[in-house]
Amino acid sequence: MDQVIAAVEAMGLTAEPIPGSLRTAIGVLGNQGYVDDSTIRTLPGVRETIHVSKPYKMASRDFHPEPSIIDVSGVRFGDGHKPVIIAGPCSIESEEQMMIAAKEVKAGGGQMLRGGAFKPRTGPHSFQGLGIPGLKYLQQAGKEYGLPVVTEIMRIEQLEVICQHADMLQIGARNMQNFDLLKEVGKTKHPVLLKRGMSATIEEFLAAAEYLLAEGNSNVVLCERGIRTFEKATRNTLDLSVVPLIREMSHLPIVVDPSHATGKRMLVPVMTKAALVAGAHGVMMEVHPDPARALCDGAQSLSGEHFAELMIEINRLLDFLGYS
Repeated sequence: MDQVIAAVEAMGLTAEPIPGSLRTAIGVLGNQGYVDDSTIRTLPGVRETIHVSKPYKMASRDFHPEPSIIDVSGVRFGDGHKPVIIAGPCSIESEEQMMIAAKEVKAGGGQMLRGGAFKPRTGPHSFQGLGIPGLKYLQQAGKEYGLPVVTEIMRIEQLEVICQHADMLQIGARNMQNFDLLKEVGKTKHPVLLKRGMSATIEEFLAAAEYLLAEGNSNVVLCERGIRTFEKATRNTLDLSVVPLIREMSHLPIVVDPSHATGKRMLVPVMTKAALVAGAHGVMMEVHPDPARALCDGAQSLSGEHFAELMIEINRLLDFLGYS
């Protein structure tokens, strides 16, 4: 391994070892084109060299054949683990709201709590979130009910304070290609939920994940949340084909957000179950104590009662799919 790393570095490139149970892969990073492997492939211990032309080497199965398991404060995403249910309101509105929401998520059987303290809204006059006080409400509710929490980060200057309050950072669809933000988040070891951009191809989605991995943060979970098409009947078009494709192309876990994808409460249960059948490692949905009075996305939010009913159906489905 030392000889291979030295040979790679002699080319002015970076070597990134990734130990596996059967072999150790050494990724070659920093090249702008084809790499002449003649000095590497004949070194002792080298079984084969694989040319990866994709722009997402570290996120690729070619580079990392074994599936990654991402641990978020004891909740595990990935192959061999029961799909994770993340639920909670789109926006944090008050301490009372978050406590009630957390209680409902826990009672229904959810494993993680979501809530937005900083909200990227299409219009500047819409509710933008409570900011730092909202983070405190989210953290408090998560601790009270034993639920790790995930919340969105929008700007680099929010990174330190959000890391102090949240178990997982969410990078939203609008920031998927905010490369400066990706680089800074990548320098942390904090788990990340990376949402697919509304017009992003799968290659662009994985290339965004590559920014996080390249900076040293391997704790990345991908999230399909619907893409923009010509269709107007739903908020976005949920692309469930991305789930098996990502599982084939990348070692990173992938979850699905049917709430933002469809924008319709009635569609969330069926698309949740469809996502799990497709092989998603989890689902993130919106649950609000009083959806009719929600300050954000009430039309796509489930009540606590509806969430509990859906969780009964989910557990039956997971039993059928062979999850213990």
